[in-house]
Amino acid sequence: MDEEEIVLKLEDLAKNFGEVAALAGVSLVVQAGEVVAVKGPSGAGKSTLLLIIAGLLAPDRGEVLVAGRNPWKLGGGDRTRLRRDEIGMVFQDARLLPYLNIRENILAAGGDAGRAMALVTELGLSDRISHLPKELSAGEQQRVGLARALLSKPKLLLADEPTGNLDEGNTEVVLKTMRDFAKTGGAVLVVTHDPVVIEAADRVMTLEKGLLL
Repeated sequence: MDEEEIVLKLEDLAKNFGEVAALAGVSLVVQAGEVVAVKGPSGAGKSTLLLIIAGLLAPDRGEVLVAGRNPWKLGGGDRTRLRRDEIGMVFQDARLLPYLNIRENILAAGGDAGRAMALVTELGLSDRISHLPKELSAGEQQRVGLARALLSKPKLLLADEPTGNLDEGNTEVVLKTMRDFAKTGGAVLVVTHDPVVIEAADRVMTLEKGLLL
């Protein structure tokens, strides 16, 4: 395996919550150009896994490498910059700022306005650009979250149930956007229960009892 093509590498990752082992020694490699899906029952630790990779939740043990750098060996400022520049994250609940319109939400962390508009068009949101989040459906909010995640042209896209609130047509739009991102050399790790997303992935892993199978 070409080390230069590895975007994400996890080794023996563990996280406990009291007596519960959410992760019990997870190892995984995701290369540029790959879409990897992680499925598993609710409460299996899938969202915990994404938060640790994103540098938002500290692991108890193990190593995370994103584009060759471990966010948990960086100072707070450097970890924030790594997350901003190299990682795009789509949360299950979109997490949009309620007082900003869609354009402002996408550009809130800075970025190219032209690229923002291109993503808005690709994701079918052009007629919603001046709306506030409360004026959008849950599915539209999720697509705004995806546009925001891709704005900085990250190397790694983390997505937590990105199609959970979407109909079939919009699911296909989101899948195409993620696949196109991978084709440009990005890597995608998506947590999902959606059989359509699972079918479209290059690899499918199951998180069960704290381990990836």
